Amino acid sequence: MKFFADTAEISDIAELAAMGLVDGVTTNPSLILKSGRDILEVTREICAMIDGPVSAEVVSLDADEMIAEGRKLAKIADNIAVKVPLTWAGLKACKVLSGEGHMVNVTLCFSANQALLAAKAGATFISPFVGRLDDINLDGMDLIADIRTIYDNYNFGTQILAASARTVNHISDCALIGADVVTAPPSVLRKLADHPLTDKGLEGFMKDWAKTGQKIL
Repeated sequence: MKFFADTAEISDIAELAAMGLVDGVTTNPSLILKSGRDILEVTREICAMIDGPVSAEVVSLDADEMIAEGRKLAKIADNIAVKVPLTWAGLKACKVLSGEGHMVNVTLCFSANQALLAAKAGATFISPFVGRLDDINLDGMDLIADIRTIYDNYNFGTQILAASARTVNHISDCALIGADVVTAPPSVLRKLADHPLTDKGLEGFMKDWAKTGQKIL
């Protein structure tokens, strides 16, 4: 499974990249706002740091304008994935942009039918939002499983990019089901290393080591 960092914070991306724990980056208008940076400037900086796909989102609701915005974003770097919403206009834009050879990430997916349409429109990635489904008492993992089954049934090349992952269980469940990618905030990715038994074991080792009176350095 590939890990994408869902952030526009350069310091977080740099740390994860240095550890080999990030295969790409996803951004959206809310993350750009949080960063306080110009979208073109920060996206260009991220693309220079990461070899994998960097999703940059269009902001128009009109298909022709989405296409124009997508073309401009794609000029930032070769590893840009143009992010479009899963609307009828977004699907039109996806078809045109993917046909021009651009990577396209179709976002805000909440049903298997939507995912099927995105694959037919040539999406590189489909982004089902598991956390937001959980918010309305639906199981986001059911959607991941349904999309995996449909895509496998027909050998669609669109990659399942599980988004809105808010917990470590979201990530492990997506991996078990077979999502191609999960995108999560850096804080959630860091929590993958946490376990109370690891902490307890390390505490015991440190106490015993102190009793030896030894040093390594």
